[in-house]
Amino acid sequence: MTTTLSQNKTAGSSSELLDRDLSILAFNERVLDWAHRPEVPVLERLRYLCIVSSNLDEFFEVRAEPHVMGSLQEIKSGQYTPDSLSAIADKTNAMVARQYALYNDDLLPTLQRQGYRLLSHGERNAEQRRWVRSFFQREVQPLLVPVGLDPAHPFPKVANKSLNFIVQLSGKDAFGRANEIAIVKVPRVLPRVIALPDRVCEGTKAFVLLSSVIRAHLAELFPGREVGQFSQFRVTRHSDLAVDEDEIANLRMALRQGLQHRHYGQAVRLEVSSNCAPQLAEFLRKEFRLPEASVFRVNGPVNLVRLMQLIDLVPAPELLFPPFKASFPVQLPQHGSVFNRLKEGDVVIHQPFETFDGVLAFLREAVMDPNVLAIKQTIYRAGSDTTMMDLLREAVRRGKEVTAVVELKARFDEEANINWAEQLESIGAQVVYGIVGLKTHAKMLLVTRREGRVLRRYGHLSTGNYNRRTAALYTDISYLTADPEITSDMDQLFGHLASQSRLPKMKRLLVAPFHLHAHMMTLIEAVGSAAARGAPGRIVIKMNALTDIPLVQALLAAGQKGAKIDLIVRGACVLPAAVAGVSDNIRVRSVIGRFLEHSRVFYFCADQVESLYLSSADWMSRNMTRRIELAWPVTDPLLRQRIIDECLIAYLHDGRDAWDLAPDGQYHRVGLTAPGPGAQQALMQRYDATPGRG
Repeated sequence: MTTTLSQNKTAGSSSELLDRDLSILAFNERVLDWAHRPEVPVLERLRYLCIVSSNLDEFFEVRAEPHVMGSLQEIKSGQYTPDSLSAIADKTNAMVARQYALYNDDLLPTLQRQGYRLLSHGERNAEQRRWVRSFFQREVQPLLVPVGLDPAHPFPKVANKSLNFIVQLSGKDAFGRANEIAIVKVPRVLPRVIALPDRVCEGTKAFVLLSSVIRAHLAELFPGREVGQFSQFRVTRHSDLAVDEDEIANLRMALRQGLQHRHYGQAVRLEVSSNCAPQLAEFLRKEFRLPEASVFRVNGPVNLVRLMQLIDLVPAPELLFPPFKASFPVQLPQHGSVFNRLKEGDVVIHQPFETFDGVLAFLREAVMDPNVLAIKQTIYRAGSDTTMMDLLREAVRRGKEVTAVVELKARFDEEANINWAEQLESIGAQVVYGIVGLKTHAKMLLVTRREGRVLRRYGHLSTGNYNRRTAALYTDISYLTADPEITSDMDQLFGHLASQSRLPKMKRLLVAPFHLHAHMMTLIEAVGSAAARGAPGRIVIKMNALTDIPLVQALLAAGQKGAKIDLIVRGACVLPAAVAGVSDNIRVRSVIGRFLEHSRVFYFCADQVESLYLSSADWMSRNMTRRIELAWPVTDPLLRQRIIDECLIAYLHDGRDAWDLAPDGQYHRVGLTAPGPGAQQALMQRYDATPGRG
């Protein structure tokens, strides 16, 4: 999984770094492994299959434009080579083939053995076919508008990732013309999975796919014509919004206008049925101006992501993971004052093992407390849950100064964030959009409270988002503090984001793009120097991605000086591990579990000097140079040890869900050779508040 690109060569050595895109695909292979595991409940296996499909969609939408198009300009610029483009295409095709083989040969039969069937037209009996036909005529056909192609009816606009059919017709149309091709666009308002009523299911529970319903009744859409070859198809389009912030007067309006066109960006991938006639596939390929490598023939529904609906329709909790109920944060009083607790010291909340309700309790107390004067918050991916919005609205109603730094450019959350911004502005909150040219990715919530004659600040920092739904699915660290230096830094940073004035010198916070990257480099070099003179030198880093070349080179240099380095990197990692003479002292592992690993924890030990940081930032160039990011130190000895134990040591000893990166660039699951407890499993057992559990 190496790349031949010269800019990825490590300084001072001839070794090659790993290819970022192949590393992203390798991460998805590790996720797909969960869908293959027979010990995992079958509906959860289907969920992992859908997650991989969703991840591949995003890979194509964001990363694959030059890869799939294979433009000469990209190759000439040195960003890609013909070999790297071919390797990406080969790996993607192989993964898609594995997905559909698993779906057809394993998951569907396993569900059928449990009494749940997904019926094709050929498998439906006469009564079921009558019900499906009635459903089609009543619910589906009125929403379909077949378009016969001719000079007056050109190829219609096909939205990104939408379900469509291409149909070849024989005979003449109503005007005696032999227009042979028609397109049927399927509205997104229609459910992709339909449950059949029990009365036609013969003692089982049966479902049909919308694509199968339409496929069986295509002829009814073309009276007087004969339907010949046909195929469902789906096109993926480049969807990364780009606006020139220097050239626009209103970022929010520009993004909202851009969202209208996102669904019709440049095509980068075409999916058709495996039995699609060659001439139809070629017609579509030329229409979307795609090379051969961008056409994927799939043996099943063209959008596996939409099978998430099947998981919700199957009434079988025994086919899901056992329920897990997170505990209320152990360091917070369930009914007492969070402010009073923070006067005693900082608080760590380890999500999702501890509930996000602790963060909401902090905000709720701030909203209801008449002594609280101001609330400031960053919003990156807040989601659709209204709890936090309702609290901020109530804060404004109670006369508090509410400031929200809303990142409008959070990829694929632009519309939700625009709506948040507009709602907050409509109730009188101060809304700002951060710094031109930089995404605000830092997660901060700052409360200013009058206590006697002084104003005291209370803050919340996090490695994750203010999103209640993902807080139950992602591992993150929330950090509550009344430390005057940290909260003063937070206040200064909020002022910087609002006024764009020069950022004052920070006392405790490290802020990108100003000094986070440089400070990480300094810490790595200090560890390397300590190791070179024979003193202890240790680095343990947990993050989601490691692709920043200077940081990678600094880690390799420190390892070559004798520092012992463990990197727990969930996704893309370009650093080659355990390569003789290059990275002998560096181990890289990835942990894939029930929850998405998302916390960022950085530990350094240079001689006797230890430091531990939590951060919103991965070690990627974009995080270090094109975003407002934060890292903050954890100095309380008990909290430091808790974070080290739960976020680092537990993962270094994971014997179930961890994958180690081998010198050849391949990942190998450790649980296959030395099975043991998984880090997430152990943490769930520690924090499980489900009634009847320990």
